[in-house]
Parts: sequence; C-alpha cells; structure tokens
Amino acid sequence: MATVHALPTGTELQFRMVHGYRRAFRIAGSGPPVVLVHGIGDSSATWAPVLPALARRHLVIAPDLLGHGSSDKPRADYSVAAYANGVRDLLGVLGVERATLVGHSLGGGVAMQFAYQFPERTERLVLVGSGGAGPDVTPVLRAMTLPGAAAALGLLRMPTARLQVGAGVALLRLLGTDLGQDAPDLLRMVDALPDATARAAFIRTLRAVVDWRGQVVTMLDRCYLTRGMPTMLVWGARDAVVPVAHAHRAHDAMPGSRLEIFPGAGHFPFHTDPVRFVDLLEDFLTTTAAARWSPHQWRELLRDPEPGPLHAPDQRNAT
Repeated sequence: MATVHALPTGTELQFRMVHGYRRAFRIAGSGPPVVLVHGIGDSSATWAPVLPALARRHLVIAPDLLGHGSSDKPRADYSVAAYANGVRDLLGVLGVERATLVGHSLGGGVAMQFAYQFPERTERLVLVGSGGAGPDVTPVLRAMTLPGAAAALGLLRMPTARLQVGAGVALLRLLGTDLGQDAPDLLRMVDALPDATARAAFIRTLRAVVDWRGQVVTMLDRCYLTRGMPTMLVWGARDAVVPVAHAHRAHDAMPGSRLEIFPGAGHFPFHTDPVRFVDLLEDFLTTTAAARWSPHQWRELLRDPEPGPLHAPDQRNAT
C-alpha cells in the first residue's frame, strides 16, 4: 500500500456550511494563498506529504470537494464547472479573494475551469497529472463508468475480494508495471468509499468527465487563455492513469507554461518525491508574478486568441 503521511496538529479538518451542504477543508499557515485541489475519489488528506512544508510561507487551503472525503455527498451536480464554483464559494466564505490553484488529476481540470470562469481571482495555475488534455485514461476508470460499477466497488471491499485485489497489486508492483506504480493509491481511494452514498457520488463525478471511451472533457480548446497566466505542469513519467504524453500536449498548447517530469513517478508525484515537489512549487511561486486580469483584457483575449503582446495581463502591484 502507498504510504500517505499523517497530517500534523493544526491541519485538522474544519467545516463550513455552503449552500446548505457541509464542506470540509484544511487550512494552515499564512502568506499568499495556495489552494490544493485533490483528484477524483480522493480527499484533502492526499496533500499530507507537502501541506506542512508549503504552509511555512503560504496560506494553504485544501478542500474536500463535494462528494469526497468528509464533505457532504448529496445527489447533486458533480461537473467540473460545479466544482470550480464550489471552490470559489468556499474561498468567499473564508475571505480569500485571489489564490494560486494547484490541482491534481480531476482537481487539475477543476483548477483550469476555475481560472477560466474566474480569471480575476486566479494568480497562477499548477496542474499535476491533470485530466483534460486528451481522451486517454486508465481502463480501470473507464470500466467504473459502466452499469453496475457502484455494486462492483462495494464487492471490492469484501474481505475475500480485498485479499485477491491486494495480491494482484503486489504482483503488478513486482513486475514493475506502470499500473503497479499507481495501484496502491488507486486501491486506497477504493478504501475511502465506505458506503453506497460515497460510491454513488464517486460514480456521478466520474461519469461527468469519463465514459467507456475515455475522457469526455477537454481543456485544449481554451488553453490559449493561459497566456499571461503563470502555469506549471507536473507529471510522473510512469503515470498509468493519465499518460505523460498528455503533459507534453498540454505544454505545447499553453503558451509560456513550465513542464516538470518526475522520473520513476506515477500519478502521484507529490507522494513519490514530496521534497522535490515542494521545492519546485516554491520556486515557481517566487519567480513568477501573480496574474492580474482586468475584464477588458479578458474580453480582448477571447475576441482575438492569436498570440500578441497586447494580451498580457496587468502585472502591476502583483503579490
């Protein structure tokens, strides 16, 4: 099993009611705000290896997205756009006007959507093994969109099935496969779906972005909007969930973006090498000026997406 370090005292879950639903989140540190958005089936606890170090210089906010972790799991809208709205509303409740968004997997799509919907509130983007750069995705997730997937997830928690799956994971790791690299974390996420309500929320979220043919949501058609928005892509070279080819595709589509590949890492590079991840993120935050888009500049870029110096956002008074 993958080891996810325990969070220290001071980063315990907190809760706020937003639109009638309980939203869980962790918050620590002080300074320029950084929002950490987890992937599908995961929770804010996934950031345990990096959150304390980041909180030394930044106000770090890590939500449990609706339908995940300790947040409520209603029968609701689990689209990427709805999640972006949810992040905005939580930041509003916490009094945070602008932030750098760091999104992993599905969370990368949420971060990109947040920047698209609320450019005036986005200072930088960091996309980690992010969805949205092509249809390819592990067959495991494709299979989970099929009828009966929720019941199958329930069966995986039974002791006999659990032993068989555990043995299969051990074999995949022994053979050195890319899926074996990510299998323990994927199994951890199955363990985080303890009841039918949690499994239903997971399936609804997955079907909003994936079907049996692969990813159905793309960010490539709007990647030009990141021009003038400092953007860094972080990927594991052995990512079996979202192939590293997507990193290069997104990098080519995002003018001025920075690409960092973690050799030997899978879908969770911040688990594989948290020290390098924090160092890269700190360097990115200190060497780039926060974007400051005005409504006029945003309209101008939408009307004329071709590259040009007039489209850069106002960097004056950047923090």
